[in-house]
Amino acid sequence: MQRPPPEDFLLKETNPHLGGGKVSGDKLTSTYDLVEQMQYLYVRVVKAKDLPAKDLTGSCDPYTEVKLGNYKGTTRHFEKKTNPEWNQVFAFSKDRIQASMLEVTVKDKDVVKDDFIGRVLFDLNEVPKRVPPDSPLAPQWYRLEDRKGDKAKGELMLAVWMGTQADEAFPEAWHSDAATVSGTDALANIRSKVYLSPKLWYLRVNIIEAQDLQPTDKGRYPEVFVKAALGNQTLRTRISQSRTINPMWNEDLMFVAAEPFEEPLILSVEDRVAPNKEESLGRCAIPLQMVERRLDHKPVNTKWYNIEKHIVVMEGEKKKEIKFSSKIHMRICLEGGYHVLDESTHYSSDLRPTAKQLWKSSIGVLELGILNAQGLMPMKTKDGKGTTDAYCVAKYGQKWVRTRTIIDSFAPRWNEQYTWEVFDPCTVITIGVFDNCHLHGGDKAGGAKDSKIGKVRIRLSTLETDRVYTHSYPLLVLHSNGVKKMGEIHLAVRFTCSSLLNMMHMYSLPLLPKMHYIHPLTVSQLDNLRHQATQIVSMRLSRAEPPLRKEIVEYMLDVGSHMWSMRRSKANFFRIMGVLSGLIAVGKWFDQICNWKNPITTVLIHILFIILVMYPELILPTIFLYLFLIGVWYYRWRPRHPPHMDTRLSHADSAHPDELDEEFDTFPTTKPSDIVRMRYDRLRSIAGRIQTVVGDLATQGERLQSLLSWRDPRATALFVIFCLVAAIVLYVTPFQVVALLTGIYVLRHPRFRHKLPSVPLNFFRRLPARTDCML
Repeated sequence: MQRPPPEDFLLKETNPHLGGGKVSGDKLTSTYDLVEQMQYLYVRVVKAKDLPAKDLTGSCDPYTEVKLGNYKGTTRHFEKKTNPEWNQVFAFSKDRIQASMLEVTVKDKDVVKDDFIGRVLFDLNEVPKRVPPDSPLAPQWYRLEDRKGDKAKGELMLAVWMGTQADEAFPEAWHSDAATVSGTDALANIRSKVYLSPKLWYLRVNIIEAQDLQPTDKGRYPEVFVKAALGNQTLRTRISQSRTINPMWNEDLMFVAAEPFEEPLILSVEDRVAPNKEESLGRCAIPLQMVERRLDHKPVNTKWYNIEKHIVVMEGEKKKEIKFSSKIHMRICLEGGYHVLDESTHYSSDLRPTAKQLWKSSIGVLELGILNAQGLMPMKTKDGKGTTDAYCVAKYGQKWVRTRTIIDSFAPRWNEQYTWEVFDPCTVITIGVFDNCHLHGGDKAGGAKDSKIGKVRIRLSTLETDRVYTHSYPLLVLHSNGVKKMGEIHLAVRFTCSSLLNMMHMYSLPLLPKMHYIHPLTVSQLDNLRHQATQIVSMRLSRAEPPLRKEIVEYMLDVGSHMWSMRRSKANFFRIMGVLSGLIAVGKWFDQICNWKNPITTVLIHILFIILVMYPELILPTIFLYLFLIGVWYYRWRPRHPPHMDTRLSHADSAHPDELDEEFDTFPTTKPSDIVRMRYDRLRSIAGRIQTVVGDLATQGERLQSLLSWRDPRATALFVIFCLVAAIVLYVTPFQVVALLTGIYVLRHPRFRHKLPSVPLNFFRRLPARTDCML
């Protein structure tokens, strides 16, 4: 039996003070109700007017400084402008307020020392409170004062209020906990954002034939193939079997394309004139905006396309370029009936087809509250001490969300809430925690990558509807030296169902859109297309502002999950053994019954068997009633918590260091030859055992086939005679009698048994297989 994971790696249920405590039973009743309320002092600096000029030019370079205790934030400055407009918001966490007065100062930028123009003071006890959905507080004009409190020249338009993280000004505001971050790019990198994956299509290119090709060497049979390229994706057909200038292929090539379509499909007809030399016979470019979109399995119309080739000929002493056009016959379409897989199907967050016309209505809403993290490990060193600048990324469907970065904290508090529409309950939301390495010149310091702290996956079908789940999830990361807990993340999750009938109906529908079953793609095609899809998604999201970087997207999409891992192979083997353990236990129990280990149980089984033989119509009702009773009995012990990463199931805590080192090796390998040789030999020994098992299975199947093949004439003759006798006996004997005698024989007392194998088993083992024909 598998041991439970260590206590430190387990899920923990929590009881946070969500939504300010506005709870009705198990359901919360306020907006932004899955997070703890965080109070902030907001200062919106809108603009200034009539500022005094600093010199004879009649202008100044103004900026505004907002100061609260030790925290200080500044707006950008304008050159030579007495009526500047900033429209910037500053947010100060109430937990860190260390003063009773707010000071907003307008200053004049200077090379030596900035000049004081005027200020406005606010008593924090007089600041009004605002809670959405109240309208935003209207800014007001305030007369500037000098340091003595007398009126100064100029006015400043401000709005000051106390609010929560639900305020619409919160995402774009300057935060006091990020006061150490400077620079526009760095500030953009710490703000919360919502991203959308690009809309992905499968592009099917059916290359049928070409006509009137013009090879350079007309004295040989051309070896023609077609090379197609879309962005970084390049595929080619096989060489045409018809070695003529009118070759045929009738071959499908599949690509992944993303809207908006930026690059055309480039087709080139090539002639292999030598083993490593190819000659272009013409090319054409097809804009994807002109390609027909297909929503079902009906074939689209074929078209002839011109492929152009420029030939240079000599006319006397002059060169003349002749443009010759051949034809290529193709059927090209954008497949809207497929779902473009950019995640593993085992934990996909979206299963809808590409075409929006084929989407079904949503069945509910998923709400996620990202509360806080505890006990995070130091991820980098700054000023001689360990530090972590943590942020979260959550992905479900096409929508990605990124929380703000909490600077220099091992216990960051985000308290941000996000919502997704749900179209299928058998989907998974992924939440990852990362360390931001782009705040202090990280981009200039050698292309630093954001470090992964850990991730959590939650399957929606394991959640009860309308229940708020609040748990602390361990953040586990596997390193080459073993599994390590990087901290814990505190989440609140609620899955609300809008129609129970629609959700139940989803369980009767195919998991993927119907085109995946009508025209299925091969496994190799799906692997290649998924790789291309993840590359496109990571490239597009890395071009956003602020970018969601490639390493983040690949970690969230689990790009490396298909690579060889000894640890995963062991884990999957023991998963299979866990699935088969029930059947093995039943087999052992039945063996005990047959051997009369417990005579009373064996007698009862005899009685039950006789009843079922006499009344066969009770067999199926008895089985289903038994399953029903088992299900009702287990309801008392049903799981009350969502599933989480299991180190025991993954064999992460018992993996050998060399196996982990192999798992984290690059592809192709970069290890020394002696280590590679040792791993290769180990893999050969494992593969040899698998080969033996597969060979044994093939042997049993071939023995079954040889029963009627007359490969062994005596064995087949015996079997054929036995079949004739059995047919006559079973015809004249009632089936119930045959079943009763067979059952009593199987359950006979050990006194009537012997340890030698049975006659049918002896006969089967003597049948010939094709093992002796193997080299």
